[in-house]
Amino acid sequence: MQARILRLNLAGQPLEWLSWQEASCLYVRELVTWSLGGVVQRVHGGFNRSGERSSLDLSAIIACGGARMARPRRRPPLTNRALFFRDSHTCLYCGNFFKGLDLTRDHVIPVSKGGVDSWENVVAACRRCNQHKGNRLLEDIDMELLALPFCPNAAEYLALINSERIRGDQMEFLRSQFSRRRQQGWLLH
Repeated sequence: MQARILRLNLAGQPLEWLSWQEASCLYVRELVTWSLGGVVQRVHGGFNRSGERSSLDLSAIIACGGARMARPRRRPPLTNRALFFRDSHTCLYCGNFFKGLDLTRDHVIPVSKGGVDSWENVVAACRRCNQHKGNRLLEDIDMELLALPFCPNAAEYLALINSERIRGDQMEFLRSQFSRRRQQGWLLH
């Protein structure tokens, strides 16, 4: 699996994951202002007239300048994969751990009752709990949430969507920008 490179804006806010090819282009265009972390990959270029080969060391974390200051997304896109990682692959009704294929997205306030498809209204639920809850409100049945749903900030979201390939230095950087709720663990029970 190829390592990904974490791109920041000049203020140090995380923006996105880059491939080594995308990062190489930023380096060559001299848009990388500063970098952190270890070397992810060494890229070799062509040979010059004297037979020397060029090379470029790509850092794990790069901050890039540009014509305007890039800002992190205000609300990251809601995907099942990111949702299941946010909820630690745990059904937030029964508390059991499940593989992604065995989880579903449950709307705490059902769409049929005015709920919306947003981070703050969805949780990971096993199929059994989701079917049992159906389109009812929690106060109408004997079920309760083990944690409150929340919208991850940019750093949390980037950690969620790349959790299987993230390097220690990248995670340390991102974790420093997690909300207190995420740093301390957010399950209610």
